[in-house]
Amino acid sequence: MRQSDRVTVRNQALFIGGRSGVGKTTVAFEVHARLSAVRVRHCLIEGDNLDQAYPAPWEHGLAERNLAAMWANYRALGYRRIVYTNTASVFEHVLGELVAALGEQPEVTAVLLTCADAAAAERLAGREIGSALEKHIERGKMMAAKLDAEAPDWVHRVGTDGRRVSDIAAEVVGLTGWLP
Repeated sequence: MRQSDRVTVRNQALFIGGRSGVGKTTVAFEVHARLSAVRVRHCLIEGDNLDQAYPAPWEHGLAERNLAAMWANYRALGYRRIVYTNTASVFEHVLGELVAALGEQPEVTAVLLTCADAAAAERLAGREIGSALEKHIERGKMMAAKLDAEAPDWVHRVGTDGRRVSDIAAEVVGLTGWLP
């Protein structure tokens, strides 16, 4: 039996957070590709999609409830590792809520992706259309400062400026210890 096929004792979670435009989703897809290439069983959940509605249902804990439901489905199929992306997923209180939604006290690796304001603005301009770009850039600047100040010291900081996605993902995967 290969190491990647062995069942781990505890569930394991990789939380990837960071401002809009830092590359969370892109890095997560590359992490997924790397883990898949070496047959490490895992699932990938984009947290932004768990409570995307109007009016916003945040006060009802919908994202956490949806995460718990999705994770239960993955667990029923034997998955024990999750890669989860969301801007705020590296704040202490949010991590607590996400870990509670996963249950069974998973082993947690948390990564805060960082980049300069100019890099985030350039990336956002490449994907945002319409009138929301400037508002998105400003909100991203404020969130970057908040993330930097409030994410716990034990959360790994990984810079994305001037780096290839494959190199960033390799660093993030290395932090998990999930590779055989």
